[in-house]
Amino acid sequence: MKESLSENASAQDILNALQETLLAEKDFHRLFDAKLLQVRSQMGLPVTQPTSLENVPADQQAAFREAYVTAAREVGTLFLDDNNVADAWAYFRTIGEPEPVEAYIEKIKVPREPDEAFDQLMNVALYEGAHVTRGLEFLLKTHGTCNTVTAFSQLQQQMTLAQRRTAGAMMVRTIYEDLQASVRREVEARMPVLSPNASLKELITGREWLFAEGNYHIDVSHLHSTVGFARVLEAEDPELRLAIELCEYGANLASQLQYPADVPFDQYYKAHQFFLSALAGDNVDAALAWFTQRLRDEPDEPDQRLIAFVLLDLAQRVDRTKNVLHDTIDFVGKMEDPNGFSFSKLCVELGMLDELEQSATAHDDVLGFAVARLTKYSAAD
Repeated sequence: MKESLSENASAQDILNALQETLLAEKDFHRLFDAKLLQVRSQMGLPVTQPTSLENVPADQQAAFREAYVTAAREVGTLFLDDNNVADAWAYFRTIGEPEPVEAYIEKIKVPREPDEAFDQLMNVALYEGAHVTRGLEFLLKTHGTCNTVTAFSQLQQQMTLAQRRTAGAMMVRTIYEDLQASVRREVEARMPVLSPNASLKELITGREWLFAEGNYHIDVSHLHSTVGFARVLEAEDPELRLAIELCEYGANLASQLQYPADVPFDQYYKAHQFFLSALAGDNVDAALAWFTQRLRDEPDEPDQRLIAFVLLDLAQRVDRTKNVLHDTIDFVGKMEDPNGFSFSKLCVELGMLDELEQSATAHDDVLGFAVARLTKYSAAD
């Protein structure tokens, strides 16, 4: 760089030569600094610590932030063009623009023999959040079901609902296909003539011997986890029907292979059959009645709250909220999560302001009472 500059080189000449040199050397991190060095020079700011906001006057911070975002976007793109996803993600994540990295990862195919570079990309996608669902897919194809179930279980609370739904569908498909193939092999050993398109339900119906003496056909912990993952699915997801069949299989397993869970899913496969079938539009009244009875029969107050929340969640998803509000109101009436469930918001949306006011009075909730009254006054105007 120094050799290309004359003694009379201007500040702009120096900045241009600096960026050209760093670009040619693919020193993109320092190129980011150089871009902001140029911005500072043009704005008349100190050129030391070029990426820092600390020495930027308040009236220039907006312009500097905009330049910072532009420089990060340009450098992030350079890293992507150089197939360096990890460093690209550092820039795009900082400026809150994940889309370019997501689009890049979406196009990646799993190599036949994954190498260190692919593992690094998978880690960025999965554990750094660049594209979690694709990362889970990479993990499934390269490290198997066990690792993927574990990762999904650990990460699902950090995932969006849409991400959990996509990943849940993938896991249901995977477990269903593996289980269907395993059961089919055992059935064909006794019955060579078998419909080529037999579903899992068709394969197990009337064949209790498949489960004799504690027999099973897939890792039951994987089955257990995947059925739980399926609760995020919706009626339009074809995997929902597959998950219901997984429940039917699980319900046939020996009792010691049916792991319990928190209420109301302590009767794990039976409870999930009701829940998932209702989501699919089948036996909705029976499902709501079953969970309502579980609530009425439960003596433990913390468990009552869990059951009430599940019941209300199911009712909302099948458009039957008003049917269960009376049974759940005593347990969910004080739930007000700014980023999640809000009882007052639910009542306002349903026009159930009297119920909100009554609940607020019973729970000495002055804020909920005010919301109910103010909404009534607003509706009356």
